[in-house]
Amino acid sequence: MTWIELDGAVNVRDLGGLPTSDGGTTVPGRLLRSENLQELSAGDVSRLVDEIGLTTVVDLRSTNEVAVEGPAPLDALPGVRHAHHPVLREFLDVADTAKAALVTEMAEADRERYPDDFMCGHYLGYLENRPEEVVGALRSIATAPGAAIVHCAAGKDRTGVVVALVLTAADVEPEVIVADYMATDERLDAIVERLARSKMYSDGVTSTPVRAHAPRAETMKAFLEQLGTRYGGLDQWLAGHGFGPDEVSQLRAKLRQA
Repeated sequence: MTWIELDGAVNVRDLGGLPTSDGGTTVPGRLLRSENLQELSAGDVSRLVDEIGLTTVVDLRSTNEVAVEGPAPLDALPGVRHAHHPVLREFLDVADTAKAALVTEMAEADRERYPDDFMCGHYLGYLENRPEEVVGALRSIATAPGAAIVHCAAGKDRTGVVVALVLTAADVEPEVIVADYMATDERLDAIVERLARSKMYSDGVTSTPVRAHAPRAETMKAFLEQLGTRYGGLDQWLAGHGFGPDEVSQLRAKLRQA
């Protein structure tokens, strides 16, 4: 894993060079992860597109987030595809009063899904509530002609789960996946500072202490364990949602074949 230093984003890294269970490593320049990309400078865009070879943006934010935040510098760039896969349940045509009740109901479902770790239950909710979007995100990564960058708001939760699934498919060891997930903690203060400037996220990140947003290794460990105990492993979960062995091989090759 290599940090990519940019002017307009602080949680960007290349997932190449990660050790795999068979003694290999993932290939650099294939999969990047990030927080939101609204503030990229012209130099950042050139670094990502011209130097690294970025061709695909996999955006995990909600429809409302995308609308409120507005266009990002990569959105209209020729040769860069924007693949939108919102992995959180959406209530686009629901009144605000009903929406609040539904959000509360979802939070209770997250707690009940995995009582020992609320965030693990929340992550499992992506798989159970929005499997078509999770599978769609993996398919967009697998079919990207060049580098793909996966992002949400902070680049921690939604991005962390999708990246964990891709790395699992590439046979990266679970402890390495957890370590990559935890790397976001190194940039947490800077991430919160960035989000506090945005019209969409400022209230959410400033109303709680910075450390309340920190990733926990136990959460990702539990999520990876639940892939096996709850769903029979990643391949079985994917097959149950229309992502078959050929596509798994394609996804694995995206990160493994030089």
